Amino acid sequence: MNTFLKGMSILVVATFLGEVVEFLVNMILARELGESGMGHYMTILPTIFLIMMLASFELPVSISKMIAEKDESYHRSMISHAIRLAVVFTTVLLIAVAIVLPIIPVFNDYHPLLKWVVLSLIPVMTITAIARGFFMGKQDMGKIAISHFVRRAVQLILLSALFQFFEFGSETALLVAFCTLAGSELVVFLYLLHYFIMSYQSIKRVPGKHVSGREVRKSLVEVSVPTTGLRIFHSLTHAVQPFLIKFAIVSAGLSSEMATEQFGMMAGIAMTIGFFPAFIAHSFLIILIPTVSKAYAEKEFFKLQKLLQQVMLLTLLYGLPAVTAFYFLAEPLTMTFFHSKQAAVFLQLLAPYFLFHYFTIPMQAYLIGLGLVKDAFIHSVYATIVTFALIYLVGSRPDWGMEGVIVGMNTGSMVILMLHYLTICKKIGITWFAKSPIKDSRY
Repeated sequence: MNTFLKGMSILVVATFLGEVVEFLVNMILARELGESGMGHYMTILPTIFLIMMLASFELPVSISKMIAEKDESYHRSMISHAIRLAVVFTTVLLIAVAIVLPIIPVFNDYHPLLKWVVLSLIPVMTITAIARGFFMGKQDMGKIAISHFVRRAVQLILLSALFQFFEFGSETALLVAFCTLAGSELVVFLYLLHYFIMSYQSIKRVPGKHVSGREVRKSLVEVSVPTTGLRIFHSLTHAVQPFLIKFAIVSAGLSSEMATEQFGMMAGIAMTIGFFPAFIAHSFLIILIPTVSKAYAEKEFFKLQKLLQQVMLLTLLYGLPAVTAFYFLAEPLTMTFFHSKQAAVFLQLLAPYFLFHYFTIPMQAYLIGLGLVKDAFIHSVYATIVTFALIYLVGSRPDWGMEGVIVGMNTGSMVILMLHYLTICKKIGITWFAKSPIKDSRY
């Protein structure tokens, strides 16, 4: 538990500093690109992030789980097989993206070199993912924390320097902004690769045991494929949800312009404030996957139960004060940072959504560590169905509107949290009447 808390503390501090730096990065981008340029930047950014996510193939999750579960004597063989798999996957993805990217219409509005910048990120992201997964599995959270902060800091330095000493046209300025993003990823790649090579050299001096390539590929694919699918599913639902919300409140009687304004206040202001404390939950996500994987591989059910209690308590200790502050200080917060009084109501109504979200992220990490990635995916599907159904059925009623939409979002977040929690309890032997470890008959 001391190792867990130490790693957690390092990640929280580094992630918080990274969030502050990212806020400064967004301020520079908004100032230098202008409203139109920022709109173009935010339009293409999800597509670039999707390609980066595909390039990583969720290897940080699958490799960290595999490393945590196995003795160090197996690590050299496992990493060798993982690198071979990553090389093949990267080659295939590079060819596929090189074919598809030129025919995506949205890229026609940007500098021609942007496509090459995106292509160059693919091998960088894949190799970085291997190194990150290795250090996560070894629970060397210091390097993970530093890499998170370095990414933001390098982008801030590059943006400040380039826009301070050079003048760019609108199209070139956008390209420069994306190049600084790629540059920050390259620096993180070099940092992690350096320490990964040093660690790999030390592993080679330890007498190693062989693991078959088929076994390693099976372990990686069993985690990476459903986890990647889960990420893609979230990306698609997040892309559809804004249109559904606006359709629902227009059906409730609002004009299209008013619906867009209300959605902007909810998504751009209320959710920006409400999701800020979630950096702590994301720190839990990083450290819980290898910790839970190792404990479950060793059948330490009491440790898993104790860890779950600790995670829930820590989440409650920061989550409850955060949402309480959002509720009672909603108007000062929205007015101070965004000069919007109307968004305060949405921030108050979304308080349960944020609290459930803080709990759901570490619960998802628990499921991945327990080998229940498919369950996490199914839970997400169920919760999305409930959310979308209520958003339309309640949000389209004239007497509800956006308040009905938020009811749907709150309900969906509660559904996925309960499904995650009950599945975890069943897996690690927690019942309503006893807390003694119960060995899972499937293992």
